Amino acid sequence: MKNRIRVLRAELRWSQAELALRLGVSRQTVNAIETGKYDPSLPLAFALARTFNRRIEEIFESDTAVSPRLAGELTL
Repeated sequence: MKNRIRVLRAELRWSQAELALRLGVSRQTVNAIETGKYDPSLPLAFALARTFNRRIEEIFESDTAVSPRLAGELTL
């Protein structure tokens, strides 16, 4: 899963440690998410969205293509 966390964090001039403190996770967790080695849980993704005042979709993007047929089935 691709994400914009590093860019958003840099815009606020926050270190990984500062973001981790705000989220209640370790700096290593922030690093793993930023580098794509770990996909955050849904509660953590929501916490990231709140922290950056963004929608989850503005932070995360799937790195796998979804067929248009399946995408239509996923919308409510």
